[in-house]
Amino acid sequence: MATTPLMPKATAVWLVDNTALSFDQIAAFCRLHPLEVKAIADGDAAQGIKGLDPVLTGQLDRGEIEKGEQDPDHRLKLAEPKVKVPETRRRGPRYTPVSRRQDRPNAILWLVRHHPELKDAQIMRLVGTTKPTIQAIRERTHWNSANLTPMDPVSLGLCSQIDLDFEVQRAAKSAGRPVPEAEVTLLSPEDTTSEEALAAEGEGDAAAAADTFAPSPREEEPEIDADAVFAKLKSLKRDEPEEDEE
Repeated sequence: MATTPLMPKATAVWLVDNTALSFDQIAAFCRLHPLEVKAIADGDAAQGIKGLDPVLTGQLDRGEIEKGEQDPDHRLKLAEPKVKVPETRRRGPRYTPVSRRQDRPNAILWLVRHHPELKDAQIMRLVGTTKPTIQAIRERTHWNSANLTPMDPVSLGLCSQIDLDFEVQRAAKSAGRPVPEAEVTLLSPEDTTSEEALAAEGEGDAAAAADTFAPSPREEEPEIDADAVFAKLKSLKRDEPEEDEE
């Protein structure tokens, strides 16, 4: 049941103008501060707001107003609504855009093959399908079973990787088997923001920078044998023909 009237300031304006209720009574009913109600009465607040009659809207009984006017300690109570509107709860599979609905059978086939531990309800939450469709793909009775190709629902955009990992881990826990560390793709904020993690990340960046900017070693040049060079030059000089003297 609601505890605050609709349009509380407009209701307070009407009560100030049309009743003899105290500021405290109006403030308690409209969930306002008494000083705010006093400002409304003085014309300093809620200027231009048209008063809303709570009696006509069925939020307050005339008898309650009369009791409040006679007893300053009486607190007004909201009237019981004559029509109760049930709360709308969305149930059923997730909505999938029309352009991607043709890819749902391929995604279901991928999930059934790669993650058989997933329950039908989990697959329904991931790709937004129905239980008969999942059953038909499991039993190969789907009308297009011969043309289906397993495709990752994440790559198709039918669900996120976080949702898929969550459902897989949940199914593994319910089945009683431990989740391998390789399946854990995300770290908690505590692990990524701790002092040890930040220090390790800084050391890794420094090492990578050192490897990047370190000068590459030069190839060692062979040492030159001076005696061999001079011997070679002398041999070449002897081989040259002597010029004829004029």
